[in-house]
Amino acid sequence: MIMDKLIARISELHNPTVVGLDPRLDMVPGFIRNAAFAAHGNTAAGASEAFYRFNIGLIDAVCDIVPAVKPQVSMYEQYGAAGMDAYIRTIAYAKQKSMLVIGDIKRGDIASTAEAYSDGHIGLVDVNGEKAAVYGTDFITVNPYMGRDCVEPYLRNCKAYDKGLFVLVKTSNKGSGDLQDLIIGDTSKTLYETVGGYVSEMGAAFIGESGYSAIGAVVGATYPEQAAKLRAMMPHTFFLVPGYGAQGGKAEDLAACFDKQGVGAIVNSSRGIIAAYKLDAYKDRFGEADFAEAARQAALDMKADLCKHINA
Repeated sequence: MIMDKLIARISELHNPTVVGLDPRLDMVPGFIRNAAFAAHGNTAAGASEAFYRFNIGLIDAVCDIVPAVKPQVSMYEQYGAAGMDAYIRTIAYAKQKSMLVIGDIKRGDIASTAEAYSDGHIGLVDVNGEKAAVYGTDFITVNPYMGRDCVEPYLRNCKAYDKGLFVLVKTSNKGSGDLQDLIIGDTSKTLYETVGGYVSEMGAAFIGESGYSAIGAVVGATYPEQAAKLRAMMPHTFFLVPGYGAQGGKAEDLAACFDKQGVGAIVNSSRGIIAAYKLDAYKDRFGEADFAEAARQAALDMKADLCKHINA
């Protein structure tokens, strides 16, 4: 099962880290931007090619020390067809390098719309009677806050093609509590706890040899108390944990997301790794030309920080 594969790769590398490939043009070194725009002009195609070349360098730098990458689709989607082509090529390249890929798409819709998202991102699409893969991600993120029926259409493809989901439960953003922390009816449960219960129920049929389900949850690093509560009530649910570093989440707070064996979660860092060469901690040692080496060092530093606080 796909979650077993992710856990095995984390164990092999002793590193519960996923690198978020969320590029912006101001993160991309000038020599990469200049080459891309020289080839394609000041166009969406030029920006997209710059992203792809940047991603290749990053993937090459971390593929032997980090188990997975998580491209955020919006960064590519804003540039239209060219951007989505860069997204697809990035996924394919990461998989060539033996990395697992989490497509951060956060889709949330129902019925045939959800089925179309599911077929495109983790299943196969029908093209004149023949089946074809489009994006090829191993996991995707989905938004359940329209109800159970906006997650259920993905389960068929998870089963058919050995894919996984990370369902938004308690997110890392400051405003998450506006809705997610609300008490439901006359119960003592919050909305995020209720959603967590749904995710746990839906995932029961997808539990692998590792004891974890292919249906995981997004649980923010910025809310350790809530994470501890969710870990206790969702013992078979693997967590994707955003919010480390730039958003304020600290490694010591993340321990609550893991089980007693140091398993059960993978922690995301995006700009803290991919734009490391621009950060104060690294810019004295690494210039633009060394962006990939800076990313590798930042990934190693994150691994050490996590392993200091987690039995990884």
